Order: sequence, then structure tokens, then C-alpha cells
Amino acid sequence: MTVSASSPSRWETQRSFDELGRPLQDVTFCVVDLETTGGSAKAGSMITEVGAVKVRGGVVLGEFQTLVNPHTQIPAFIAVLTGISNSMVTDAPAIESVLPAFLEFAAGSVLVAHNAPFDVGFLQHFAEQQGRAWPAFEVVDTAVLARRIITRVDAPNCKLSSLARLFASTTTPNHRALSDARATVDVLHGLMERVGAQGVHTLEELKTFSARVSPAQRKKRHLADGLPHAPGVYLFKDAAERVLYIGTSKDLRRRVRTYFTASETRSRMGEMVRLASEVASITCATPLEAEVRELRLIAEHKPPYNRRSRFPEKVTFIKLTREVWPRLSLVKKIKDDGADYLGPFSSRAMAEKSLTALHETFPVRQCTHTMGRAPRRTACVLAEMGRCLSPCDGGVDHHTYAAMVRQLRETLLQRPDEVVEVVNAKMATLAEEERFEEAGVHRDRLASFVRAAARTQRLSSLTRCRELVAARLEDDGRWAVHVVRYGRLAAAGVIPSGADAHLFVDQLRLAAETVLDPGETPGPIPAAAAEETERILRWLESPSLRLVDVEGEWTCPVGGAARDLARYAPPADFVRAD
Repeated sequence: MTVSASSPSRWETQRSFDELGRPLQDVTFCVVDLETTGGSAKAGSMITEVGAVKVRGGVVLGEFQTLVNPHTQIPAFIAVLTGISNSMVTDAPAIESVLPAFLEFAAGSVLVAHNAPFDVGFLQHFAEQQGRAWPAFEVVDTAVLARRIITRVDAPNCKLSSLARLFASTTTPNHRALSDARATVDVLHGLMERVGAQGVHTLEELKTFSARVSPAQRKKRHLADGLPHAPGVYLFKDAAERVLYIGTSKDLRRRVRTYFTASETRSRMGEMVRLASEVASITCATPLEAEVRELRLIAEHKPPYNRRSRFPEKVTFIKLTREVWPRLSLVKKIKDDGADYLGPFSSRAMAEKSLTALHETFPVRQCTHTMGRAPRRTACVLAEMGRCLSPCDGGVDHHTYAAMVRQLRETLLQRPDEVVEVVNAKMATLAEEERFEEAGVHRDRLASFVRAAARTQRLSSLTRCRELVAARLEDDGRWAVHVVRYGRLAAAGVIPSGADAHLFVDQLRLAAETVLDPGETPGPIPAAAAEETERILRWLESPSLRLVDVEGEWTCPVGGAARDLARYAPPADFVRAD
């Protein structure tokens, strides 16, 4: 563990804090970065390194750096990402001694991190675990601040690596804690320089800063006047009544008003508002109904200023065909053909990564020929390499090939263990040989497969149900009720105060949308877009929910892919390409 004092930073080559405005120059910032064994402390991930830089008035006051013994094996793909191996942390102190030392170092300062919920969340978790009171730190997130300030003209995104290049940081982020913290210091100073000329003089102004809107935007505030204070969907339209943008809110009028104030930070939204001449709205019974309507309307109108959900049809699936000699293939649609499907994938590239991971584990044929039960063809190169059982030349009997396909089907639909074990073993071998780039390729393939398998299993668990009725106690004390059929939202309502709940639910079911039975072998998205079913699942998994009735089964396999998500396919806020 090292704590050191440092000389003034490169801030001397930038504008001074006097130009940025006081009292920012009097604030002591502690910029912190962590490396960990996974994406979730609650799921058992541990800290492997802590790095921090304390700075005030542009001068670095000190640095804190230490490796941390996680008392568990560091996964191979994490070692590839960070370069921190098990041998490096063997003699390092445990988090029980590192955390109090860090808290002493950071005492009295404002914590700064790039993607603060990740780093601060880990520290808070272990403080709670140790029974240690968490200090009342104020927190500045440079990722959030950058998204309010930096345009696409400045940088392609707000990743730490991109911002470090933009602000000519003297330290290149490399997934090591102290280096990333040093780079974040330079990013923080660069962001402060950007907002200094716009009247940001205090810490509070910095934390709440947003880009100023133009007078033309402010003049259009009247567009929100006729909207209700209710949940629903709003549609910005131009003079020709073309839909420009679609959004949702629990309070339509309040949300639309923000597009004409300084709280709206997205530059493209300023452009959209300049073109808008009307805002239409659709009132919904519940926030979930609003979310679902939003998705369906975006898919229908494909508004130019919506980035997500515009093309739900542009997805890819991995299909295990129903043939004499089955194979895996990439397809764009699910058919009622009895085949098994994995997905959907948002891009063909992600599907190809998963397909490669499956082919590395299961030597099914990769040729596209239609073959009878006794084919007579010449073996391909893959057969000679031992990567295909070669049914084309009689290299395998039908019984043996079918047994392997049954294992493959179980991997797709139930347990991903075989793929996880095979690919993880390859990553470990490559990491030991210091072939980190190759190991990284395998890590990406495994992550893609695990995400897809977990997604398929979650979606299929709901799309199998003919009808599911659930209710949840909302913040206003009323019960919101939803009817879901084959993964599609069929009806939504709120039980009025004093009403007969059973009668209300019965009437809601009678008035619900008719969703046709997709058959005995439904794919993962038979009746709705995957994103709609996922929104419904998140609502069903929320607190205070009560199941009213289920026709069919709503289950996920105990040994399914979901258990591997935190380890092999952590959320995007963990795998930071910085």
C-alpha cells in the first residue's frame, strides 16, 4: 500500500481555477478507481485494487494505491482485462485493512469517479459488511458530467479512454486503478475548464450543470400546456405531423416541460425541439403500459430522434435446425418449425460470437448441405481438424451424433455449463501463456453466449404462459393490475378506491387483447418484441408484486445461464472500455 505526495499536475498548462470560478478551488476532491473480480459486490465480486488521487486547486495533494487480496481466484477474463493475476495479490492486504486506510485518506473530500455507482457502490458494500459507518461523502460522477458537456464533435463517446484523449491526459487509462484515477483527475479538470466560462462557480453548480437551452427552445414551452399530469406517452411532431421523437413519463406535462428548460442536456433534443410544432399524448393507466406503448409506437413510426428500439425486427437468432443431421445457423426470424432458437441478438456480430463459442464446444456440422440419413460426401477441413464429427462421410453414426445434439439443445435451453467450462479453460490456458489478446476474444464470445442464453431462458419462461395476471401496490397506495398473454401486455388498469378488486380483475381480463396461441413449441418472442417482454419481466420481478393467476408455467431452469451473468457477462457499467 502506498500513499505519496505529488508535485503540481499538468493543470498549470490549462486554465487556472480562478478562471473556473470559486469556491471550486477550495474543494478537495478524492478521485478513486477500483479493479474487481466481477460486476456486482452483492453477487460476491471482490476488490483487487484501489487507486486514488487527492487534489485541490489543481494541485495533487497525495496518492493512494494498493492491491487487495480478494481471497478468491481471479477469473481468467478479469486477469486478461486488468493484467492483475492471482500471484500478484497473494501477499496484498485484505479489504478489511485497506478500506479504513482509504477512508482516512479520503476523509473530508468530495469523492469523484468515472461511473461512480460502480466504484462507490463497491466501497459502500464492504463498509456495510464490516459494520463500518459510511461517511457522508458528496459524489461527482465524471461520466454523468461529461454526458452533459461533451458533444459527439468533441469525442465519439464518454468513455474514460475517449475523454482522456480529448483532454490530452498525461496518463493513459489501462484498467489499473491508480492510472485510471490519474486519468480521471485530468478529465475532471478538463470538464471544469469547459463549464467555467458558462458561469459554474461552485460545487453545487458543477453537480447540477446542464447545457443551456436556446431562446428558441424556451419559446416553445406552450407546447406542454395542454398535456395532463398523468402517466403516458408523448409524441413530438413537426409541421407536417411527422413523428420526430417518442417518450414516456409518469407525468406527461412535467416531463415535456423539461425539453424547454436547462434540465434537457442532449444536443440532438435541442435540434428536435426546434423542428417540433406539436406534442401529442396518449394517457395510460400505468407506467408499464406507457413503456410498452412507447416501444410499439417507436417500432411503428421509427422517429429519427429516437436512438433505441426503432428496429426491433433487425435482430438475429441462432437456430438449432430440425434435420436428420442438425446444425446451427443464423436466422432473422423465428418459424413454427419445431426448431430451437437462441436469442434474439441485437447484432449479427454478437450472434456470430456466440455461434463460435458453441461450435468450439460442440462439433456439429457447419456445412449447409441437405443430407439424408446415409450421406456420401467428402469430409471437410473442419473434420480433419477434429472440429466436426463428419456425418457427411460416415465418420459418426446417427445415434452418437443425436446424443451430442441433445447435449447442445440442453445447453441452449437449460444449462450452459459445457460451453462455460470449455471456453473458460481455454481462457485460463491462454492467460497463463500471456496470450491475453486471444484470451480476450474467447472472453467476448463467452460473454455473448451467456447473455443470450440467459435472455432466451427469461423470455421463454414468460412466453410459455397463456395468461398471467399480476398486481402491484403503487406509490399512491392503489393497485396496478396487468394481464400478460404469451409475453405480451394485453391489458392494464388501476383498481379504483373502494371498488371490488375481484370484479375489476375479471372485467379487465374480459376486455384484454386477444393474443393467439403460438403453438406447442413457441420461440422466445412469439407474441411481442423481446424488449417488451423484458420490460414486463422487470415489472413482475419488482417488490410488492402479487400474482393473481397464472395459466401455464412461469419458471426458469435452476442451473440456467442467469447464474453465470455476473461472472462472465457483467453489465455494461462494469466492462468499461477505458
